[in-house]
Amino acid sequence: MTAQRAPQRPARRWALLVFLLAATAGFIALGLWQVERLGWKRELIARVEARIHADPVPLPAAADWAGLDPADAEYLRVTARGRLLHDQEVAVYASTERGPGYWIMTPMATADGAVWINRGYVDNAHRRRDSRARVDAADVVEVTGLLRQPDRAGLFVRTNVPAEDRWYARIPAEMTAARQVPAPVALFFIDDQTSIDGANWPVPGLTIVQFRDNHLSYALTWFGMALLTLLAIGFVLRSEFRRSAPDAAA
Repeated sequence: MTAQRAPQRPARRWALLVFLLAATAGFIALGLWQVERLGWKRELIARVEARIHADPVPLPAAADWAGLDPADAEYLRVTARGRLLHDQEVAVYASTERGPGYWIMTPMATADGAVWINRGYVDNAHRRRDSRARVDAADVVEVTGLLRQPDRAGLFVRTNVPAEDRWYARIPAEMTAARQVPAPVALFFIDDQTSIDGANWPVPGLTIVQFRDNHLSYALTWFGMALLTLLAIGFVLRSEFRRSAPDAAA
């Protein structure tokens, strides 16, 4: 029985060695990929920071809305002029530094289309339109804010229920379908940065610009795994040489 099992041991050790080599190559590749992602993420953060603090530019024409690249347009500081359609506003649940409340989303009718404006935060006591001051619907106002892409409903953001007027995500397409907003309507929205009417509610300028940047820790983890598999390879080779040494001596 011993004579039959002996030839299988070297084959198993070499199979383990091949597996460890493949795992090492895979871990190194994953680590290098995370290093590339780290460079991309930091470049993205730098671009966004530059956009946020740049002078505002006019809102792109409606004809260009569909062709906007989110990578180039997200957090772009823009200025829009138009009439606020207060009777079509939507209150979207919000969790902010001021506590739970609502974002007041109001469509603005501009010269060539409509765009949703996130006018800011209100607490529960000021959710109703008649509980806060607002500019006259006939007045043309100017809004300066950050161009934002729609929220994504998912694990941490509940799905909207338009039929019950319950809103958890700022998704212009869904809000437009639930309200009577004249077309064309932008698929993005604008986070207002300044108070339009000088009133206390809504509270604008609460945009949080934060990007998860864990790529360095991920890269170190993968490179650490690669180092461990290299140590395991060294252990296997050392064990193999030790087993082979008596045979050579004999």
